Amino acid sequence: MTAYAIAHIRPDTMNEDVLEYIERIPSTMEPFGGRFLVHGKEVEVMEGPFPGTVVMIGFPDIESARAWYASDAYRAIIPLRTDHIPGEVILVEGVPADYDARRTAAALREAAGPR
Repeated sequence: MTAYAIAHIRPDTMNEDVLEYIERIPSTMEPFGGRFLVHGKEVEVMEGPFPGTVVMIGFPDIESARAWYASDAYRAIIPLRTDHIPGEVILVEGVPADYDARRTAAALREAAGPR
């Protein structure tokens, strides 16, 4: 099942550390099958406040995403970003191609019991 590393970041300045981070991150992702899906694009906010931007990296599975984040290579460059750019990073597993939200709603309804 595909998994994603998603960062909501709020860069306010660009500096040499951040540029070095951007240059080095691809080589940390490659051994784990990671690739950028969203990077350096403006977000189009449709609802609610959303300061900043999004970075999204796809991995073959959640184990690969976890291994990338915990890898020595990535851990070594994290401070280049976190010392200068506030934000949050999450890992999340995707859904299968045949996912149907109606099945999820039915299961949630059943778990909640009679109304």
